[in-house]
Amino acid sequence: MFSKILIANRGEIALRIARTCRELGVRTVAIYSSQDRDSAVVRFADEAVRIGPPEAKLSYLNAMAILEVARRTGAEAIHPGYGFLSEDPDFADVCAANGIPLIGPSAEVMARLGSKISARGLMADAGLPLLPGSLTPLRAEQSARLAGHIGFPVIVKAAAGGGGLGMRVIPGKDEFVDAYRRTEATARSLFGDGQVYLEKYLAVARHVEIQVLCDAHGSAVHLGSRDCSVQRRHQKLVEESPAPRLSDDLLERMGQAAIRGSLAAGYVGTGTFEFLVGPDNDYYFMEVNCRIQVEHPVTEAVTGIDLVAEQIKVAAGDRLTLRPEDTRTRGVAIECRINTEDPERGFAPTPGRLEEFIPAGGPFVRVDTHAFPGYTVPPNYDSLLAKLIVWAPDRPQAISRMRRALEEFHIAGSTVKTTKDFLVDVLRNAKFAAAEHSTALVDEMLHAESRSAERSA
Repeated sequence: MFSKILIANRGEIALRIARTCRELGVRTVAIYSSQDRDSAVVRFADEAVRIGPPEAKLSYLNAMAILEVARRTGAEAIHPGYGFLSEDPDFADVCAANGIPLIGPSAEVMARLGSKISARGLMADAGLPLLPGSLTPLRAEQSARLAGHIGFPVIVKAAAGGGGLGMRVIPGKDEFVDAYRRTEATARSLFGDGQVYLEKYLAVARHVEIQVLCDAHGSAVHLGSRDCSVQRRHQKLVEESPAPRLSDDLLERMGQAAIRGSLAAGYVGTGTFEFLVGPDNDYYFMEVNCRIQVEHPVTEAVTGIDLVAEQIKVAAGDRLTLRPEDTRTRGVAIECRINTEDPERGFAPTPGRLEEFIPAGGPFVRVDTHAFPGYTVPPNYDSLLAKLIVWAPDRPQAISRMRRALEEFHIAGSTVKTTKDFLVDVLRNAKFAAAEHSTALVDEMLHAESRSAERSA
């Protein structure tokens, strides 16, 4: 086991990692930008080092500065959390070359799975089902012919993309070439890589994930499913485990497919296989996330397994010791992401000072947050303020508990708006309550609100 870990992240995930490290008896080094000098993890960690100014590229994305802090403080490994450098194979490679491993898969595996084109080819070879589309980079004119063959609508995605960025749905052939080239330009601007690929677009689908855990000795397990269909602009808002209204047989086949894909890739660590499930209950591989996920607490809630602890142990070379009965899920867990965004203004970020911040509580309620009364939400980073997680024996009770917890959660600031009330509306939605929703749910809700406002005007 490592004796000291540097946490190369901020916010709630940095604090969450630090807490597990303390339980494992591992000392921690937190890094922080000048904007985050008052953050909770700075007070909680054993050591804290200022890494740079507020701009992420000069602080949390400054790979060489982070590595220098790790060397100076004697850290034996770096935990990247999610976002920032967590899926950067160059950073993983530099860390390994300096004898300070990045907790996660190797740089080679990260590169193969980080390119969604490469990942599609690898998973096709492993026998995972894919949506019709391209397996190699194609010019716009070649892709237009392929799109005509597989049928519109199609979706074009950046090979190096993530977080819902760098993708565009194209409904018909007339706008295809121009939209394809604009997506290439967007990908080049956002990710430094203009390669894109094409898939058949499912307008009505469920977004379902399988959590995997793999060691360096050839063992892999899956820890059940998560439904992440409630999204806006491809960004998740609500996640739950297990995925509702899907048969145990289907979920187990997806789980075994994820294990097969993990072993084929030589994966080590926690990882997430993302699938689309169509109306006919056929499932299709989308991508692999080579890191801990924002929504990992729902899996922890239904399994009782600390995923960050297991992630650290396998990174240190330990063998998996989980038995089949350890990976069985019990009950239902739901997570709501409370973001400092204004749903009435297209989910625009609303940074500012929190005058009041009173988290929800009660039985089977968990709050992962770095916020506190008087905390100033900065404009420089992601708008995630808190993750609210509940567990219950069944889904109706979990929904009821989450509604109660959201209504109890009190957040106030003169300029700060949050998604809390919108999340309550999601839970009240008849389609969500019946688990008949798809990735189109939020757009449907916003469209219904717009039409209602027009009728009232």
